[in-house]
Parts: sequence; structure tokens; C-alpha cells
Amino acid sequence: MKKFVIPMVLVVSACAQVQTATDQAGRDAAKTIMPEALAVYFPQVPKALFTPFTDCVVDNADAKEVQALASDAIVGVDTGTADTIRAVLARPATQDCLRQAAPSAALAL
Repeated sequence: MKKFVIPMVLVVSACAQVQTATDQAGRDAAKTIMPEALAVYFPQVPKALFTPFTDCVVDNADAKEVQALASDAIVGVDTGTADTIRAVLARPATQDCLRQAAPSAALAL
């Protein structure tokens, strides 16, 4: 039994690393469409705050939302993109993130 435990641990560890890398790639892709989506669908957000908004939204998006945003990087932004962003923005964790990040970004102006 012991001879099977070590290979299984290695397989599980490798799967976790692949999942983490895949998640990060999706989040990176999702971040590429955020400036356009903010400019088009959230014109009230100043350009100076695009980076904190991008980071807070993508960091607080679940896997399905990240996948949707990442696919928008290929097909372009639309009202579905805006709906996904609105859903993430409505979360208390995202709002807390923005409250912490936005003042620092505004001071850098």
C-alpha cells in the first residue's frame, strides 16, 4: 500500500499545479479585456482606477466568471461581459478590495 501512496501524492500535486497554472492563465486573459469593458460599460470609472478595478474584479471572480471574461478576450466585450463584471462588483469582498485599492491609486494621480 505504501508504494502507491507516494505516486498518488505526486499525481495529485501535479494536478494541483496544472490547475493553478490554468487558473492564472485565465485570470491573466480576463485582465486584458477589463480596460475596454470599463471604458465602454462603466464610463464613470476614471482611467486612473482601471488597474484597481481590474485587479479587484478578476481576483474576486469565481472560476466560471474568469472563464467567461477570458473568452471575451477572444470574442470581444459585450453586455454579457458587463453583466459578469457587475455580478463580481456586487460582492462585499470586491467592494472591500476597491475601497482599499482605489484610494492608493487616486493618490498616485
